[in-house]
Amino acid sequence: MILERRNLMNFKKIGDHFKPALDAPDVAELQKLAQLYQLSQAGANEIGTKLENLDAEFQVNHDHNPIHHMEERMKDVQSLVQKLARKNLALSIDNVQDHIFDVAGIRVVTNYIADVYLIEKLLLKQTDVTLIRRKDYIKTPKPSGYRSLHIVVAVPVFQAQGSQAVNVEIQIRTVGMDMWASLEHKLRYKTDMDAKLVEQYGNDLQGYANELAQIETKMQHIYQQLNDFAK
Repeated sequence: MILERRNLMNFKKIGDHFKPALDAPDVAELQKLAQLYQLSQAGANEIGTKLENLDAEFQVNHDHNPIHHMEERMKDVQSLVQKLARKNLALSIDNVQDHIFDVAGIRVVTNYIADVYLIEKLLLKQTDVTLIRRKDYIKTPKPSGYRSLHIVVAVPVFQAQGSQAVNVEIQIRTVGMDMWASLEHKLRYKTDMDAKLVEQYGNDLQGYANELAQIETKMQHIYQQLNDFAK
């Protein structure tokens, strides 16, 4: 299992990204943004450690690693600005803190569909993890074919001034779902391809998403049968 951690943006870089969107923000505002990022990354680290521990426990007790790998990311400042605009909210650090729940995020990639819900169940059983919101795009895929389980949880982060609840978004999906999502994201946002080709490949991917779901369900069934046979 690989846990990828990205470095926190330094103070100068935060200022360089945020200044074009604000009218000469003062140092105090930039400092609040830096503190928010530090706190959010600390929250992601807490969740990452919990998930690593759960995966290790399953390896010891059940000879199975439900987590294939994890990736941790911090939302870039420009994305925060754009998201506030879509929500028709004034650009302020307070609004980021109060209305943006995915400043810090972890993508958990599992081997099988059942592992997605197992990870969710085990994580939410922990007394210091609180579910804030949940969207199940596996049972109800997006029109594009996108499948993933999205949950936002709050976890306490202990700092010098005491404990503070921090929101972390967790996306849990299988290897197949992750491969599909990466390709679809590249098609939609990372290429300058002709719009007709984007639509064509988008339609192709929608069909492939259904095929992948069927294949993953069948492979999970085989895996479960092998487990039952070994008992």
